[in-house]
Amino acid sequence: MKEKRKPAGMEDSVLAARIEDAIRLCQLRNYPHFVGFLDERQGAMAEKIAKGLRFDQYMLWGGYSGAQRVVFGAFPERQQPDRDSFPVLPLYTAFRREDTLSHRDFLGTLMAQGINRDTVGDILVGEGRCVLFVRIEISEYVTTQMHKVGGTGIRFVEGSLSDLPQERSCIEISDTIASQRLDCIVASFTHLSREKSNLLIRSGSVSLNYEIVLSGSEKVSPEDILSIRGYGKYRVDQIGPLTKKGRLRLLAKRYQ
Repeated sequence: MKEKRKPAGMEDSVLAARIEDAIRLCQLRNYPHFVGFLDERQGAMAEKIAKGLRFDQYMLWGGYSGAQRVVFGAFPERQQPDRDSFPVLPLYTAFRREDTLSHRDFLGTLMAQGINRDTVGDILVGEGRCVLFVRIEISEYVTTQMHKVGGTGIRFVEGSLSDLPQERSCIEISDTIASQRLDCIVASFTHLSREKSNLLIRSGSVSLNYEIVLSGSEKVSPEDILSIRGYGKYRVDQIGPLTKKGRLRLLAKRYQ
């Protein structure tokens, strides 16, 4: 039977309760507590909740710098948040390059074996190799019970963090814009007019740093992340300086 998916609002409420519980238990028991793996939107939400509670003894970590899926860690007052405390392990496997296994192949196999999505982090697949980040509690199951992916025999072992496969490639974007307004940047990324870009924004199709924004006048800054339904996900790297024509130089990346 196909598992029924909870409405997004309910999922957010459950996550908020889990983050608040982790912080409360950490303070009560004087011991670190962890939630996740979380996707990028959930990670941003967890950080917002912690800041709203004026709790700064937290850290987000997914096993390597730049991870998309992360674990939220709440640490007691006298313990400095550190990566080594997280219950996250990298697992490594090698396979023949001609087998061309994909991220979908590995994720599908894990889900078919009944493994919960929140125990699995990023899955980095390169030519003939894969590094999988998991919660430590499922690592033994994966290394001893996962023997085949997409019809190809594999065997995971605890892996190294050196020379990770690249998870997602990017396309560099260079343009000029009239201002830092969201509608200007959406128009640049989508090649739509400002008017049509504003319609797209007002329809709830644009997220800025994983939150839906309904106003085209919202200011965008370097390092912001934009997701535009039907057009992809982008990271703003640089806005400015001004060109001779009085426009702002825009440098960004589009994730493939």
